[in-house]
Amino acid sequence: MHKFLIIATITAFLMACGGGDKPTDIDIIHNPNSAEGYDNSEKMPRITFETDMHDFGQLMAGENISYSFKFTNTGNADLVISSCSASCGCTVADFPRERIAPGKTSYITVSFKSAGMSGKQMKEVTVHSNTQPATTRLRITATVR
Repeated sequence: MHKFLIIATITAFLMACGGGDKPTDIDIIHNPNSAEGYDNSEKMPRITFETDMHDFGQLMAGENISYSFKFTNTGNADLVISSCSASCGCTVADFPRERIAPGKTSYITVSFKSAGMSGKQMKEVTVHSNTQPATTRLRITATVR
């Protein structure tokens, strides 16, 4: 009896998971905006930063500094940044609230407060937007003395 149940269970599992003769439909898994490339025929914004990392170098503890990351919407639809989240409370990002048209440039300004810090610091800001992928990471580093 147990042998029959095991065979029946395996057969049902294989049929439910496409283990039969029917091939997988490749259109189901096709994604034109996958890691392999960006399909310009589909209306999508694309955020392209001049650089995604900035090193402030040596700082004295207590300094407040900022850097503006320049970006361009290199896609073919309006870019909307919904939020920017920082890895630490000592780091804040100011981002444009308006739509960025294709071909237009803007800035995300990242501010860092070094009070109470010492040594090598690396902080990250995650930009959330209507792009594919939906997040982009910006990094700042500094050595606080």
